[in-house]
Amino acid sequence: MRGVADGPRRDRTHRWRWERASQARGQRGLRTMGTRLYVGNLPFDTNESQLRELFQGGGWQVSDVKIITDRDTGRPRGFAFVEMASQADAQAAINALNGRDFGGRALTVNEAREQAPRRSGGGGFGGGGGRRGRDRY
Repeated sequence: MRGVADGPRRDRTHRWRWERASQARGQRGLRTMGTRLYVGNLPFDTNESQLRELFQGGGWQVSDVKIITDRDTGRPRGFAFVEMASQADAQAAINALNGRDFGGRALTVNEAREQAPRRSGGGGFGGGGGRRGRDRY
């Protein structure tokens, strides 16, 4: 049963959580554009030098190019990350290259976002069984 003291305590905890969430939102809101770009819908035969040439062809400074490959096969997954030297170069590259045809495909170029936290856990094989190793009849 709730007592009289539970109300103010709950309010204090709720207010503390709300203030912390507001602070986190405020920090995100003040964030400026980064210099790391996501480049999607790449042809699978694209290599890093071709991608670097594409971005440097606009007169922008490229710091790094990383084409993401499949862990098991080593084949490209069709997207990459390009690190630009400045925020101005990054914004100019987005404006010029997003939707542009490259190797017969329309590129997707935008600011790279942080990877969402992954849920921990095992595989999807749960439950059942109970008769393993025993005779059925």
